[in-house]
Amino acid sequence: QVRLVESGGDLVQAGGSLRLSCAASGNIFRGAAIAWYRQAPGQQREFVARVSAGDSTDYTASVKGRFTVSREDAKDTAYLQMNSLKPEDTGIYYCSLEALGVWGQGTQVTVSS
Repeated sequence: QVRLVESGGDLVQAGGSLRLSCAASGNIFRGAAIAWYRQAPGQQREFVARVSAGDSTDYTASVKGRFTVSREDAKDTAYLQMNSLKPEDTGIYYCSLEALGVWGQGTQVTVSS
């Protein structure tokens, strides 16, 4: 059974940084795009970033220049480096293997003003 586990969420002040990790069970990252989504309280889940199997990246406009998505297939792990955090970045962050319809349980990020 494929599982994704996110970690690294925390409470941080505005302007701070966090690095989220997404670890997969099994050798499943190779050849798959990995995406990060987030869900703020009372809001729908929204796309944040994606890294393809070929390491091309895509970001939602609000995080471009602040967030960096990467992957380390040898460790079946993906990362989301988040810098210059803003209160509006607050939410539960999820990673996903979209092609397989697999989601992690999420990790909470809270940015205080």
